[in-house]
Amino acid sequence: MAATNAPVLSTRALNRATLERQMLLRRTAVPVKDAVSRLVGLQAQNTRPPYFQLFSRLEGFDPAALSALMESHEVVRIVTLRSTIHTHTAEDALTLRPLVQAARDRELNMFRSGLAGVDLDRLASLARELVEERPRTMKELRERLRLHWPDADPQSLGVAARCRLPLVQVTPRGLWGRSGQVALTTAEHWLDSPPQPAASPDTTVLRYLGAFGPASVKDLQMWAGLTRMREVFERLRPGLLTFRDENGVELFDLPDAPRPDPGTPAPPRFLPEFDNVLLGHADRTRVIPPAYKGRNGVGNQSYGSVLADGFLAALWRLDQTADEAVVTVQALGDLGAATRDQITREAVDLLTVMAPAPAHDVRFAPFIDFGG
Repeated sequence: MAATNAPVLSTRALNRATLERQMLLRRTAVPVKDAVSRLVGLQAQNTRPPYFQLFSRLEGFDPAALSALMESHEVVRIVTLRSTIHTHTAEDALTLRPLVQAARDRELNMFRSGLAGVDLDRLASLARELVEERPRTMKELRERLRLHWPDADPQSLGVAARCRLPLVQVTPRGLWGRSGQVALTTAEHWLDSPPQPAASPDTTVLRYLGAFGPASVKDLQMWAGLTRMREVFERLRPGLLTFRDENGVELFDLPDAPRPDPGTPAPPRFLPEFDNVLLGHADRTRVIPPAYKGRNGVGNQSYGSVLADGFLAALWRLDQTADEAVVTVQALGDLGAATRDQITREAVDLLTVMAPAPAHDVRFAPFIDFGG
């Protein structure tokens, strides 16, 4: 718990601080690669969300700019934080992946029964040879590894390769307007780089606070999928500011980080499924009102989120054919006429940039039945 004399930050204050750092209070004119670095990566379980994340944050965003960085190997798709795929700069891919290796080792422990008799060091060596010979699909990789361990569980063999090696998804997978199956090679091979030392935990905490703060130790641990980070915060404490949230939880922040007035206007923003601003904290009430907890995702299915006045207020989906692109917005509560108009204008901008078609339409209608 925080010291009782630490200043209290309201939920709205935390909301505005986080949105400012996430470039969601106003679009920012920075190069795409710099934005990916500033955000410490983009959640990328699906291929299109990183593009929509950047559209909502950058002035004049062109999806081709991110694709060009992927084709030139300056950004890559790789499993890192929380054991999920992220789009990272090449530099972050090479250093964040070893930072979370201990978490990948713990994940692998859950598959021990399917790996009885498997020499994991040998498996990693064989898998590296295979994917560096040429990019392989996971199916190909499992089949080749089963030649050495025919009694092992095939799924577990694939998980072992993914956990032990920094595997990147090679292009054309992830390119805008293109399709391609998942084919894998190592980050070192794809980026023509020797292995790099793990990113410093101290530096990573500071970068996290710069993009997501003010935040608690648990917030950082949830974002990164790491444990036992309290000692890092304690080491950094002399150079940080501390606050409390409305529940008394201690929050840390960079001294020179922006903390806008809670009354700062926050325009509507369309976020794709799995946007990190919705996932980057243990306590997500700074963006998701308690009444809407779980509404933007059910089970493994996640939906696009519309922020209004900085908070989750609606869901959205995009349906596109050769002739028409339609954004459908499902309000989670009463939006009011002015907010609907603002959301409509933002949706039109999204359609113009991200879904060019002969005809566009924005509709307010339910498309998910929550029951009850």
